[in-house]
Amino acid sequence: MEPIRVAIIGTGSVARSHVQSLQSRGDEVEVVGAVDIDGDRLSAFCEQHGIPNGYDNVADLLEKEQPQLVHVCTPPGAHAEAALKCLGAGVNVIVEKPPTLTLAEFDTLVEAEKESNAWLATLFQHRFGSGALRLQKLMADGVLGRPLVAICNTVWFRDQAYLDVEWRGRWDTEGGGPTMGHGIHQIDLLSAIMGQWTEVSAIARRQARTTDTEDVTMGTVAFANGAIASVVNSILSPREESYLRFDFEYATVEVSHVYGYGDENWTITPAKGYEDKVIPAWEAGPHGTRSAHVAQCIEVLKAVREGTPPPVTSSESRRTLELVAATYASAFQRRPIRPEDLGPDSPFYQRMEGDGPRW
Repeated sequence: MEPIRVAIIGTGSVARSHVQSLQSRGDEVEVVGAVDIDGDRLSAFCEQHGIPNGYDNVADLLEKEQPQLVHVCTPPGAHAEAALKCLGAGVNVIVEKPPTLTLAEFDTLVEAEKESNAWLATLFQHRFGSGALRLQKLMADGVLGRPLVAICNTVWFRDQAYLDVEWRGRWDTEGGGPTMGHGIHQIDLLSAIMGQWTEVSAIARRQARTTDTEDVTMGTVAFANGAIASVVNSILSPREESYLRFDFEYATVEVSHVYGYGDENWTITPAKGYEDKVIPAWEAGPHGTRSAHVAQCIEVLKAVREGTPPPVTSSESRRTLELVAATYASAFQRRPIRPEDLGPDSPFYQRMEGDGPRW
């Protein structure tokens, strides 16, 4: 097979995970070029990873390298523009989280995707570890019974110096605080497991950091399947943890990690009398894949090769982004939010802070 031609836009720290995942696929992939407005950073990145050509703009990259897939690894405020150029050129594109700063921006990409022969995907790698796949299989097989209660905590620590980077902690460049920039990974996995949300009630605070955005949110989410969840997003927590817990009729399933999980991070606790049903099914499920970039990368490359829709389609990404928007809307309007409250007439459709935080 001919290698898939891939390019990277943005060569900061997160781009290293992308290019290493791509190059781990050996002859399946050829990373043909990279783009960055910082020439020194671009040169160092290309030299380190053996990338033959560097560019200072996306248009030249697309024209000269003719990639089949582009990974967008810029700061969040530049995601939409880069993705639009790729879709306009008929090139498949996967963007880092959050995919865009607003629902309005994201819907612009959705329209561009409809008019293109290419697709848009978002990097949400926690869906692709074997623990999440095992949980979804048991749910599909009816082994666990109905989902009832969930907990979704992203409690991390970022000091003031982290937020003092020019584009961080700002609505106009990062789209939000820990809810948007950190907790979105766990929120996406919650969404992937639980499906469509129906109502959100939340609060947001600036407890300890000097920032335009929040440094913590807490909320409750109701889902169409009848389950309810509590969700906490914090950058104030010295003991960091990414924790999801799903209580079903017949078992509790939990995962605790920080920035990526393996099989060892998952536990299952059967309800009394269901041990013989639950434990063998859990042990027989998928094993051995961590929730790293490469796990999603494998599936993305498969979609390019086979001409199929990508893993984490634009509609799935939008559902996650909408849940983040609902958290902010509920916190700042001090009322429960349903999906129909986030249409184009809502201030929270145009920007995540809506008509302004009330700190």
